[in-house]
Amino acid sequence: MTVPRIESLGAYIPETALTTQELMASMTYPQPIDLEEITGIQERRLLQADESSFSAAVAAVNDCLQRSHYGADEIDIIISCSISRSMQSNQRNFFDPSLSLMIKKELGLTNAINFDVSNACAGMMSGVHILTELIKASIVKRGLVVSGEQISSIAMTAANEIEAPWDPQFGSLTVGDSGACVLIDGCGTATDHIDYIELTTCAEYAELCIGKPSSKTAGYALYTDNPEMHKRDRLLTWPRFHTQYLEQIGRQFVDEQFDFVIHHQVSARFVETVNRIGEMVFGTPMPPSLNCSAELGNTATTSHFLALYRALQTKKLPPKSKILFVPAASGIVTGCFSATITDLEVS
Repeated sequence: MTVPRIESLGAYIPETALTTQELMASMTYPQPIDLEEITGIQERRLLQADESSFSAAVAAVNDCLQRSHYGADEIDIIISCSISRSMQSNQRNFFDPSLSLMIKKELGLTNAINFDVSNACAGMMSGVHILTELIKASIVKRGLVVSGEQISSIAMTAANEIEAPWDPQFGSLTVGDSGACVLIDGCGTATDHIDYIELTTCAEYAELCIGKPSSKTAGYALYTDNPEMHKRDRLLTWPRFHTQYLEQIGRQFVDEQFDFVIHHQVSARFVETVNRIGEMVFGTPMPPSLNCSAELGNTATTSHFLALYRALQTKKLPPKSKILFVPAASGIVTGCFSATITDLEVS
């Protein structure tokens, strides 16, 4: 039986940092709010004038392949999952040709089929879901799921336009740029494998978080109804869905014995709140959280894999660590992704 696993992991983290204090000080209409205290986000990273979604994705793939056992010509498929799709810094996003095709050509992935996936901040999770199913069905042997995000432009739009604390663009002040790539193959073992990944969408809430051109200026903007988005009933969606899935396969959350959990890196407060609700529903303490939002902010599709990357860099993961990834995205999208990791390393 073919067992998928994460074979290698890559990332691109821009060197330039913008602190939350600097961003708040740049606001056209200063607000009497300590955003760093509220969110726990101290800074975020910014791509520079000669960088883009494309260049961040290419850098992440290169980083991933450098520590992989596979060469570029051995990759069967590449799935690009970013929200932003720029070829030049903060220029217009494009959909044709696909970003996956451009990455494939740039890196010489000559034998790979390619396509793009869009599912808001759950994009990479959706790509991993698709790829693991393709591997289990023996359609492909191995592939790449990649994302390059240049979303700091919405933070700049928000800083220019926000006039009151209840403005729907306030959440945009938490975002940062990045790239991430994961290589998945079918060579899983008892100590290195993907156990399961399942996603669900509650489309009736799709309009609670919309990215589009600003209604005031020429920039990109993100409008989020945070009070509605983060209501208790919405936050209950994940633990209820996870409980139902485990019941279907004859298991319980307490028996999963997760060593760590990685939530979407919205903010430290968000992670704390979701963990409390999870403990209430599951009736057991949540495992320790792996977070990177304090230094990187909310990096959209890449956030879970950047948190994993940082944990590996800082040697926080002992061998045989069982990790629960919990997606959270506009849509509303949630789910559960369980993986045991032993041989994964980053520099």
